[in-house]
Amino acid sequence: MPCTNRTTRLALAASAASLALLATACGGGSGPDASGPGDGKPVTLTFWSATAGAKETAEAFNETQSGIKVKFSLVPAGPEGVTKLSNAVKGGNAPDIATMDYSALPEYASEGNLENLTASSGDLVKKEFPEAVQSLVNLGGSTWAVPFDVTPIQLYYRKDLFKKYGVEVPTTWAEYRKAAEKIQQGDPDLTITNFGGGDPALLSGLAWQAGAQWYGTEGDAWKVNIDDPDSRKVAAYWDGLLKDGLASETPLWGEGETKERATGKVATIIGAAWSAGNFPVSYPDSKGKWGIAPLPTWDGTPSTGMYGGTSYIVPKGSKHTEAAARFIKWVTTDPEAMTARLSSLKTPSSALPANEGMRSAAAKEFDGSYFGGQDVYQLAGEAAATIVPGWTWGPVQQQVTSAQMAAGGDHTKMLSAGQARGEKAVTDRGLKLAQ
Repeated sequence: MPCTNRTTRLALAASAASLALLATACGGGSGPDASGPGDGKPVTLTFWSATAGAKETAEAFNETQSGIKVKFSLVPAGPEGVTKLSNAVKGGNAPDIATMDYSALPEYASEGNLENLTASSGDLVKKEFPEAVQSLVNLGGSTWAVPFDVTPIQLYYRKDLFKKYGVEVPTTWAEYRKAAEKIQQGDPDLTITNFGGGDPALLSGLAWQAGAQWYGTEGDAWKVNIDDPDSRKVAAYWDGLLKDGLASETPLWGEGETKERATGKVATIIGAAWSAGNFPVSYPDSKGKWGIAPLPTWDGTPSTGMYGGTSYIVPKGSKHTEAAARFIKWVTTDPEAMTARLSSLKTPSSALPANEGMRSAAAKEFDGSYFGGQDVYQLAGEAAATIVPGWTWGPVQQQVTSAQMAAGGDHTKMLSAGQARGEKAVTDRGLKLAQ
């Protein structure tokens, strides 16, 4: 994604907020350890990740190295994985390398759970990644992680069902609701998508698209603005679809979700660039039936938010930060790493690399026949260029996520629960809260 005025504004907004965070928090971390591959002894690095293709990537790295070996372990995704990592750091048995969602990074860094990667990876981040993505990993003037991907939200739709019921691909959310109504008129058992249970990461991405800014700074104080008008507009829209039976209440990320999508009970999926790799595995019988389109917007202007996104970190306590930095550089910038990641037939990755040099390798290796020949990576790249600027993550997002998950599938309640928890968590950490 080229660095445009849009991405520059995003970077500046994010860096301002993160600077305030790290200046007032207890974040620390040492520079690269002097020990490592330079002493001539083989180094074994432990690597934890929940990302698709990570195991194959580690194996490919090991085949090319003699002084560094990577031992991979699969860990849970989301908050469960972050908790596991936090406990490992506290217990002194954390891995040397891990992957972490961008949304968790400011909180994790400010609590002193990461090694400072400025000396080992700061120049890499500056030279190899778009400025907007840099802002997600450069916090308070230091580099705490190396970006892996960007995650624009996109629309996946059943071409056959749209054709059967005479529905055009919607470009606005108003058209999306009309499409839902028309499809259900043709088949009362068919809904536009499943959206039950409440997914805080997806809700935040859709709020991002609508122009919300959940966090910001005012002087040296944090602003928590989760329950804002733009976010409430998004929540009311989806709660309305669920109430009217136009969207399925089947919870996201469960067996019921997969069954509905695999059996043609839903006509669309709101997913990210990384979602594409899951289709051939989870819905193999639907090959050729799914298409990819830009996410519908509120006013017809192309725009989207991000849904997830992965960075590489070195947890606090690693004794091999130099060797870890070498692996991280390879896995985030070397096209061979992307080729290895896509070699997984069981869990193929469709993540859009943040490093543009990796994208051509990804596009070359990914089998686009499932989507009728659509270029998955070109479409994801085009979507990434429309990510709305100005979004920043705050110092308490993991607590906000927990509160929102506890609120269940009512998206309006998820916002108010997140707002209350966010304000309390900021003050509980001794940070200033803007009034």
